[in-house]
Amino acid sequence: MHSNIYSDLSPEILSLSKLAQDSSEINPELYTKYDVKRGLRDINGKGVLAGLTDISAITSYTIEDNEMIPCEGKLYYRGINIKDLVRGFVKENRFGFEEIAYLLLFGTLPNKMELLSFTNLLANYRTLPTSFVRDIIMKAPSQDMMNTLARSVLTLYSYDDRADDTSIPNVLRQSLQLISLFPLLSVYGYQAYSHYHDGKSLFIHSPQPELSTAENILHILRPDSSYTDFEAKVLDIALVLHMEHGGGNNSTFTTHVVSSSGTDTYSTIAAALGSLKGPKHGGANIKVVKMFQDMKEQVKDWKDEEEVASYLSALLNKDAFDHAGLIYGMGHAVYSLSDPRADIFRAFVEKLAAEKGREEEYALYALVERLAPEVIGRERKIYKGVSANVDFYSGFVYSMLDLPTELFTPIFAMARIVGWSAHRIEELNNNGKIIRPAYKSIAKHKEYTPLNRR
Repeated sequence: MHSNIYSDLSPEILSLSKLAQDSSEINPELYTKYDVKRGLRDINGKGVLAGLTDISAITSYTIEDNEMIPCEGKLYYRGINIKDLVRGFVKENRFGFEEIAYLLLFGTLPNKMELLSFTNLLANYRTLPTSFVRDIIMKAPSQDMMNTLARSVLTLYSYDDRADDTSIPNVLRQSLQLISLFPLLSVYGYQAYSHYHDGKSLFIHSPQPELSTAENILHILRPDSSYTDFEAKVLDIALVLHMEHGGGNNSTFTTHVVSSSGTDTYSTIAAALGSLKGPKHGGANIKVVKMFQDMKEQVKDWKDEEEVASYLSALLNKDAFDHAGLIYGMGHAVYSLSDPRADIFRAFVEKLAAEKGREEEYALYALVERLAPEVIGRERKIYKGVSANVDFYSGFVYSMLDLPTELFTPIFAMARIVGWSAHRIEELNNNGKIIRPAYKSIAKHKEYTPLNRR
């Protein structure tokens, strides 16, 4: 077998990596000495204020007598509670993605004519350049759909005659096109990979203009294009819940940082995709699903609270699953007592589990959600409450919808592209300075040593 210089870890690389690792170590005590807030968060989990936004707001605590008091989590899109938004379109038996995208981009809920016009605009943009699928997506398919998606986004730059125009009308046009195209780029990328690498039949269905975003995802993904109305509605709710989450989450902050440099939309969104790909961000629901797969193999009686709690304790003590010491899906950087997105999702998850005959699995999820905070409280010193986050249930939902694991994070991206677009426009419109926080150097000054004396 020939050596592959692109993937082999040669002895030389392993030796050099030891030098790189040793030279990059920083004494953890120095972060305290210089009051460096790692992750731009203080010890209580409160983020360092880095900007202002009018797009969304998160409430996880109240201030009483100068003390932070944890409260039930709330999420607002343009000032409207997310629970009210979801309740509104669900009550009227409508799809919500297009309506809420309009709200986040333009700051107000659309009336019937505005919603129809906007929905038609997205449908018209849901068309890839001629031969793009054949020439770009089908060539060198990647096992990671997020990399495929990022590559496709960067390639679209070459098809745009106004790619570098950062005026708001042009950025809005680019944003709407990307919002429309993300499902196609992701699903077609998956179809190509599953065909060339897994030997599966190749299906490339064209999107239908009369279908909603959620319906089109299921339509172009499934070989027979069939789905139930409830399946599409649950996916639609998942998209709405993942659309936006403040300016400080990693990928949205990345969008602000890269936009502040004045670069083009395609480069900005590709950077945001790179951030979202990370298992600590958009890939978290995959970790939840894999953790539960391991749990179902290790725990003999899924209803035995003591046995389940023992497994959770083993997770925290790095004796189970990936030995990372984490219960995936539990806890959030901002929320403490509850994640409103998980609260909304829970009822629909239970109904979908009943429809799919997976009630026992749902019962296990519910039991873990109830027991995990107690186990974490016993095993760890925590500064705020711990509750299930939206990723706790989303992976389970996607598996019940027969969505491949490879598309879990891209589905997150199909939703969050709306929030990224709104934040990019906000950053550009307010003509902010390039974002450049400070880093303190701890390197000591040294004299240069000539080569023959080293």
